[in-house]
Amino acid sequence: MDGTTLIVLSAFVAYLLLMIVIGIIYMKTASSTEDYFLGGRSLNGWVAALSAQASDMSGWLLMGLPGAIYSLGTGQAWIAIGLFIGTVCNWIFISGRLRKYTIAANNSLTIPAFFENRFGDKKRILLLISSIVIVIFFLVYTASALAAGGKLFNSVFGINYHLALAIGAGVILVYTFMGGFMAVCVTDFVQGSLMLVGLLAVPIVAYFLMPGSLVDLLEQSQVAGGAGKYLDLFYSGGKPYTPIEIFSQLAWGLGYCGMPHILTRFMAIRDEKELKKSRCIAIVWVILSLGAACIIGVLGRAYLYPVLLGENGTSAENVFVEMIQKVFMSDLSLPFIGGLFLCGILAAIMSTADSQLLVTASAVSEDLYHNFIKTDADNKKVMNVSRITVIVVAVLAFAIAWDPNNSIMDLVSNAWAGLGSAFGPVVLLSLFWRRTNLPGAVAGIVSGGLTVIIWDYIPLVSGETLGNSTGLYSLAVGFVISILCIVIFSLTTKKPSEEILKTFDQVAGK
Repeated sequence: MDGTTLIVLSAFVAYLLLMIVIGIIYMKTASSTEDYFLGGRSLNGWVAALSAQASDMSGWLLMGLPGAIYSLGTGQAWIAIGLFIGTVCNWIFISGRLRKYTIAANNSLTIPAFFENRFGDKKRILLLISSIVIVIFFLVYTASALAAGGKLFNSVFGINYHLALAIGAGVILVYTFMGGFMAVCVTDFVQGSLMLVGLLAVPIVAYFLMPGSLVDLLEQSQVAGGAGKYLDLFYSGGKPYTPIEIFSQLAWGLGYCGMPHILTRFMAIRDEKELKKSRCIAIVWVILSLGAACIIGVLGRAYLYPVLLGENGTSAENVFVEMIQKVFMSDLSLPFIGGLFLCGILAAIMSTADSQLLVTASAVSEDLYHNFIKTDADNKKVMNVSRITVIVVAVLAFAIAWDPNNSIMDLVSNAWAGLGSAFGPVVLLSLFWRRTNLPGAVAGIVSGGLTVIIWDYIPLVSGETLGNSTGLYSLAVGFVISILCIVIFSLTTKKPSEEILKTFDQVAGK
């Protein structure tokens, strides 16, 4: 291992040790389940905003999205546009009412518990179904984050992918296991800040170091269809985008209102004043980060030429990694700064994986164990089960991520669609439609989740899945079907009780 690599490694070690120290500090404050799962509803505006956005974007933002644009052109930015719209709508319309409603609905600590309390589910059908959905799709989602970590360590240090996978999973496991929600949120705040600095600084420096004009270098790198089509939003891989493809990419934005790891941040914000602050900070962060990630994909294609990623065993999803290494370890000879920016990619990965582990742990320990298996369990037992769950889920996600050929983009896409379709419509209508009832909520979760599984995993058309044969993203289909089922089942069954309607009116300010 040469001197430069050792310097980069020292930056990684310093960063990882900081994350573990934060876990140790907050371990002392997590004395109850409300502390462990929601931080006692005490988040300030900055921590809530950056934690929500960092846990949302994951390694997809710094690896998956730039890699897709590097390979196919700026047309892949429609996903970013959809996510921006979804983020803004989530903060403006969902955050405040969800926070207020979860407090009114018997101080619900988790999304499944909110569903149970919101609809007066005495038999706890919603609690069981939603917890199962969380466990299934978050396993895949967590696996995507671990896979991104494995690829990062493998690319930077030449470490065997499987060993790299184990290192990343181990560190995330330690601080999530110890500190719970506040440890996750504070580390996410640090990680979100580091991600944003890296996203903004690297493309700016790379642009001034480019050995020619952007268009000329893109042409030389033989982008499909030429530089004109590569830079055109309505082309992908040199081919015109179809309306279905654009709609499918915009549909990613629908997933936001169904993501438990994001929604729990809204539930945990200290008060209305901090919520308004969080809203502004989060929207600015997402504009800057998504825009910079798209620019990285384009600039990376030009700046790294004559190296072409995607050939000779290299991955286009490593474009940001390669840019950092070339800028700070070759052109500027600042390996420690480069190491810190590489930690920004690790930050994106860890900030999502830790949140997903915690949400899954809460679904198993609080929603399943405490409510179905051991109803008289005290806080200590529930927290112990939660910590055991964190370990088990991390191991299972590790197994799913074992194949180095897994696409980060594909894993994220499937998990995002499943959670968005199962929970998004129920969250939306439970907050804004007074007539939504228990049968409607059950039908919405089941139909949304099953639609994604059928659409993405079962080959029904000449050996192909419906997703591959139609080109339509399963989230768009699942979301619509879920809403229809909620409306139909709610209208054809008994209306909610007066007590439920009274709570709804109280939250709605009627």
